[in-house]
Amino acid sequence: MSTYELYTTAPSDPQWQVPASGAARFSWEYDEGRARLLALYQKGKDKQWNGATRIDWDVEVDPYDPLGTPDDALSLYGTRHWAKMTEKDKGVLRRHYASWQFSQFLHGEQGAMVCAARIVESVPDLDAKLYSATQTMDEARHAEIYGRFLHEKVGMLYPVNDSLQSLLGDTLRDSRWDMPYLGMQVLIEGLALAAFGMIRDTTDKPLPKQILAYIMQDEARHVAFGRMALRDYYKQLSDAELREREEFVIEGCYLMRDRLRGVEVLENFGVTKKEAEEYTEQSEFLHLFRKLLFSRIVPCVKDIGLWGPRLQKAYVDMGVFEMGNSNLDLLMTQDEEIAEQLDKERFEAEERERLAEIGEAIAQA
Repeated sequence: MSTYELYTTAPSDPQWQVPASGAARFSWEYDEGRARLLALYQKGKDKQWNGATRIDWDVEVDPYDPLGTPDDALSLYGTRHWAKMTEKDKGVLRRHYASWQFSQFLHGEQGAMVCAARIVESVPDLDAKLYSATQTMDEARHAEIYGRFLHEKVGMLYPVNDSLQSLLGDTLRDSRWDMPYLGMQVLIEGLALAAFGMIRDTTDKPLPKQILAYIMQDEARHVAFGRMALRDYYKQLSDAELREREEFVIEGCYLMRDRLRGVEVLENFGVTKKEAEEYTEQSEFLHLFRKLLFSRIVPCVKDIGLWGPRLQKAYVDMGVFEMGNSNLDLLMTQDEEIAEQLDKERFEAEERERLAEIGEAIAQA
């Protein structure tokens, strides 16, 4: 089935073209590289996996409750619209919300794939090119997995959110080689990681839990790569150059905080845009969620050396300044451990099933 048959509102153009800018850079130095980055490249090779086999796609999913997240996570919860809804209506609303969230994840992963390929092309150092090549494959796998979940399990997609598309466009149009790192791996990936983690830790559904845990295991490496490369590079920049990048971060953070709220979903249920925006402002869950969205971004921005007065003031205004002290390394370690524990539990369960089958065959013999 064509994806266009599953869109709630089909994109007006089947392809979005972003004019490329900047230079493609080659390096003729093949023997040297940063030991930490080459170690990350080796880990990127060792940790490749097949989304068709590692994930148990035979697990059934209720399309009217794909994620199993609490109803108070829906911004219509408790409103006059919610009071009029039947249980069937609420199931349709849950399906739309899950579709909207995972559709934005899908579009973001395609953007990450394109940005990783752009880094391979434009970054001056070979060690960074090598790692970015493994990340390009990771992002392709993530897009494949989210696309399959939406097609086969939910049966509905939403177009890319205007603000996400705008930030992707700004990131890709910039000719400076470090901007795909900053726009994608720090801002968009940081935001996505927090959203992935919140759903992973609250869902009671095994398939989305697997998907999110395994993808977050990859993303832990990607964030480490972005931090490593940008921290080294930003030490060399002038104050004026750092301020330019801080302005980009400020604008991107406000854009994501204020506009990635799922208003499109409510409009499909007959709620006006103005009223939908009011509901998202009043939702206690969304207030907490929007704050937690920056739990991965703020400490990363601080770590790479973008921590000027204007940026700090912006984070104070957003109420997320204190997140700059979060232990990002600990969060990433936990992401990897959760994925490994899921693998262990699945392996043990499969081993028990095999032993039971063998025991039954012996008894019958």
